[in-house]
Amino acid sequence: TTTTSPSPDPGGPAPRLRVSGNKIVTSDGKPYRLLGVDRSSGEYACVQGKGQWDGGPVDQASVDAMKSWNIHAVRLPLNEECWLGVNGSPSGATYQQGVKAYVDLLVANGITPILDLHWTSGAYSNGPDWHCKDATATCQKPMPDAQYAPQFWTGVANTFKGNDSVVFDLFNEPYPEIGSDWNKTLGWQCLRDGGTCTGIPYEVAGMQDLVDAVRATGAANVLMVGGLEWANDMREWLAYKPNDPLNNIAASWHAYSFNACATASCWDTQIAPLAQQVPVVIGEFGQDNCGYDYMDTLMDWAAAHDLSHLAWTWNPWGCSTGGVLIKDWNGTPEPGVGVGYKAHLLTQNPYTIR
Repeated sequence: TTTTSPSPDPGGPAPRLRVSGNKIVTSDGKPYRLLGVDRSSGEYACVQGKGQWDGGPVDQASVDAMKSWNIHAVRLPLNEECWLGVNGSPSGATYQQGVKAYVDLLVANGITPILDLHWTSGAYSNGPDWHCKDATATCQKPMPDAQYAPQFWTGVANTFKGNDSVVFDLFNEPYPEIGSDWNKTLGWQCLRDGGTCTGIPYEVAGMQDLVDAVRATGAANVLMVGGLEWANDMREWLAYKPNDPLNNIAASWHAYSFNACATASCWDTQIAPLAQQVPVVIGEFGQDNCGYDYMDTLMDWAAAHDLSHLAWTWNPWGCSTGGVLIKDWNGTPEPGVGVGYKAHLLTQNPYTIR
């Protein structure tokens, strides 16, 4: 069983983090879990004419609302073309400054920012019906592109190197195997190595390319790397883990109620063995009916296995089909999903001992 540290949260800025064995630890070696939420908008608003954060506040009051839930980590999806100034508004330096200002505010409040490459370039016409066919970064693509993604991570890493309180999630939800009729071996190879991938018409940046781009800047930040099937299939993650000279990589697992691996028996079989080897961060999770029963089961399991977790999403969009935690930016929880997750977070301390 897992017990949380009896000591209160020390306050102050977010801790500097690194990977040690199968734990994320602070600079003084204390195990630390990333416990919090995703805050969507940085990936889509700039290419949809909605500004940088879709009208949502990024001020102290909005951070205080997060702190009222005992949130200690916030994952921020980003758009590579807006960061690089290729597309969108704001873009380039203005977009970069917006990200940096929000990151600095979160760190000062003891909250770990996780910067996630979410929307990327690359024309992909073989996708499911819901998938956009646009070559620009206006929807989720199966893999990051070689044209811009390494440049994006070079820029992000140069901006935040030396600030080890910031975590980098290299790519949101890979699903390269969809281009090869679900050939998982080809999928895992594409995920790690990139290049020309079956069924994907653009040149792909693999996870090794992105690790190399970050480390070439001198940035030592903790990196997160996902698996296949929208980061839900982690079975071959260890075999295809990219090489990091700093050995500072955590596994990013997404765990929704509608994913293939959505039962405790699957988690015991597929996720628990991985969590014995490397830190596992549930980068996104939720359920599709705005309830909390599935999430409650997952949270009990995550706590027992010392997993970090970030629920989708801290946006007041109205919970009609799931994945919406709040009714307003003051942090009023949605019934079910929000009430349940807030109650869970209030029982947690990121400094865990086993």
